Amino acid sequence: MKNFPLWAKCLLLAIACVVLGGLSGVSTAGSIQEWYTTLNKPSWNPPNWIFGPVWTLLYSMMGIAAAIVWHKNVPTDSRMGLLWFAVQFALNLAWTPIFFGMHQLGFALVVIILMWLAILITIFKFANVSKLAAWLLVPYISWVSFATILNATLLYLNS
Repeated sequence: MKNFPLWAKCLLLAIACVVLGGLSGVSTAGSIQEWYTTLNKPSWNPPNWIFGPVWTLLYSMMGIAAAIVWHKNVPTDSRMGLLWFAVQFALNLAWTPIFFGMHQLGFALVVIILMWLAILITIFKFANVSKLAAWLLVPYISWVSFATILNATLLYLNS
């Protein structure tokens, strides 16, 4: 895969991120209709339909950012950046079943805070390799910042 062109790596990783993220969401879709709709929510809670398109775009951008870092192959910086990318992505995939599947708002809040920190570290690691890759993660950390506040608010309103 070392000789794959950048566009192929971008396509491969964007699809992988979207599929894995989508599987995480699909696995808890029933809980969204049965449980999430019953929660007390703030007036600024987004409508449910917005999450799918937003996450599809964010997962695509994440995959492209990771592909750029992979393609640049700066020995230590690329490895560390991709390691932190994997950590934040694992936390991302864990959050959905914890929040929607297990209904653990407090534990989900801890996970999303750890995810936010891992995304921030990933952005700095990616910036050492490619400024574009780092900037591609800014909308993601922005959305996760909003999601963190929403998670904390839902915990407060439903405790």
